[in-house]
This record gives sequence, structure tokens and C-alpha cells, in this order.
Amino acid sequence: LTSGAFWAVVHAPSPGLLLLAYLAFGFASMLFAFNFAHDFSHQAVFKHRFWDNLGYTVLYTMMGAHAEAWKHRHVHSHHYAPNVKDYDTDLQITNWMRVEPSAPLRWYHRWQHIYAPLAYATYSLYWITWKDGFVYMQDFRSGKLGLGYHLSFWAQKLVYFGYLLTIPLALSPVDTGWVILAFLLMHAAQSVFLLFTFFITHHVEATEYFDTDAEGYIRTSWINNQLRSSNDFFPFSRLANHVFGGFNNHIAHHLYPHIHHVHYPRLNRILYRELTQAGYSPNQTTFFGGVRSHLRHLKEMGQPEAVAA
Repeated sequence: LTSGAFWAVVHAPSPGLLLLAYLAFGFASMLFAFNFAHDFSHQAVFKHRFWDNLGYTVLYTMMGAHAEAWKHRHVHSHHYAPNVKDYDTDLQITNWMRVEPSAPLRWYHRWQHIYAPLAYATYSLYWITWKDGFVYMQDFRSGKLGLGYHLSFWAQKLVYFGYLLTIPLALSPVDTGWVILAFLLMHAAQSVFLLFTFFITHHVEATEYFDTDAEGYIRTSWINNQLRSSNDFFPFSRLANHVFGGFNNHIAHHLYPHIHHVHYPRLNRILYRELTQAGYSPNQTTFFGGVRSHLRHLKEMGQPEAVAA
């Protein structure tokens, strides 16, 4: 599907078909990344680390993200302490969005639940350009980068914009303006779906945010942090697990990140039973129920009373 959509991007004879081809490619490549790249980054596919590293590098390059920087943020920051300020870099989104109580409250946050979908539509382009570039420059100034990091960053960016924008601009029979517009609309649609999928796994009404003490220690156990900060949607569905690559089984993923996502539906039948017997009530929604809960959470976070003491 992904390769067929790319062929259509290059050969589509009209603006409408070009737009459909770009949208199909964006959706297919994102599901490809959901189902493979995420597991690769957690060393959950192959026995040898080299092949996992190669797999996630290739697939994140296909998505436009710098693979090495994303893996470091995701594995060593987000998974270590999700929803904990100063530990989880995924909380450092943008000043326009306030998802946790200790973040600064600004006057425009009272409307963030309204403008969120529009803001989310810009995120993937922001990520692969400004955010990746900002992280790269931070690391560059620190003097910690080796030659391999420099080469990987620039090579991945050149490959992405080369194959998905430059080649269509050069070969497509459709005018340049339509190619650029279709590329941007693909990113907008892809980004909205990606952001809502991510946010409903950690930022809904039922998920929690834990503080640190004066010495930087998190005020809860590791397992409680992972359980209370995560949300599942359709946790027993094989279809949802296949479509979302296990993102819908986020509690199991955070507890067992090195287990391949194909095992999560069966694992959840055991995990939910054991958690319930231990007194835990796993956070669970549907996909659209999670979207609604996330927007209500944003509305709550935009109010003055939603400020951490």
C-alpha cells in the first residue's frame, strides 16, 4: 500500500488524485511506522540490535523524523517516567498547549480545547523541521555529537525531502503549487491522527501526573507511575492492535516495552485480571471516547483552578 501510494504520488494525472495519493501515502506510512518502527526502537523484533536499529532508522527516515534523537527522547525519557515534569520530554510540546498542572497557565489556554485540532495539524512539520533542528543544535553546542550523528541527521532529512517532495516536484505532471499543497495537506491529516493517537494514551481525564521532591525523586513507585499515567483503548481487540501497532495497549507497552505488540491482546487478559485483583482499575476508553476525554482534559487544564500547588 505504501509503495503503491508513492507511485501514485509521482504519476497522479490531476490535482485531486495527487491529493488522494499523498493522503494515502501519509496514512499508510504512519501505520507502517506504528506497526514496525516503534517495536524496532524498543529492540522487540530481532535478536540482534543491529537489525532493530536499521529498521527503525529506515522507517523514521521515511516519516521525516530524525530516528536517533526520537529514540533517545522516547526510550530514555518518556518511558523512564511518563507524565513527570523534568523527566518526560514529551510534556515539552509547545507553549500553546497545556496538558499538565505544573505547566505555566497562559490566558489563551482557556480556548485550547477549541484550537487544539488546528494546532495538532501543524505538529508533524514542526517536528521534522524545527523540533529536530532545535535538538540537533542543542547537541551540537554541547560538543557531544560524533560524526555519525551529524551524517545521520543530514542524510535522513535529505532523503525524506528528496523522495517525498523533490522527486514529485520533478516528475509529477501536476503543477508545482498543487504538489506542495498536497504535501502540506498530507502532513496536516497525518499530524492530527498521530497527535490524537498519542495524546489519548497519556493525556485524558483519568490519567495522572506525578511530582518530584526537592531532590528530584518521583513521589510514587515506578509501576504506579506507568499504570496511572497511561490509557488504553480497545485493549483486547486484535484489529485495533494491528491498526495502531499496539499503541492502543499502552499500559502493557509501558510495563513490557520489549515485548512485541502482537502479544498485547492476550497479555492484557492476564494483566487486567491481575491488576483488578490487586486493586488497580486500568484506564480505558474507546478511540473517539479518548479524543473527547482529551479535549475535556485540555479544557480543564485551561482553567485557573487547574494549577499545581
